[in-house]
Amino acid sequence: MEERILTINLRKYFLKYPRWRRSKRAARILREILKKRFKVETVKIGKDVTEFIWKSGAKKPPSKIRIRVFKIDEKTLEAKREV
Repeated sequence: MEERILTINLRKYFLKYPRWRRSKRAARILREILKKRFKVETVKIGKDVTEFIWKSGAKKPPSKIRIRVFKIDEKTLEAKREV
């Protein structure tokens, strides 16, 4: 099992969308970035990561997020928040 700590800049992606959709889009973008970077089919985002993105509501997601990523097997990836 492979483990990495990443800091991902979400701001440049979610600024293209209306304010009321930004947190929803940030969670989706995070999943797409991890799929592309690790070349996996399935990405499981932990509850703590989702809560961190949504803590300020739908309009103001965090611009950067630091996460711990576990590659479980060749097709599955799991992301948890790094404290």
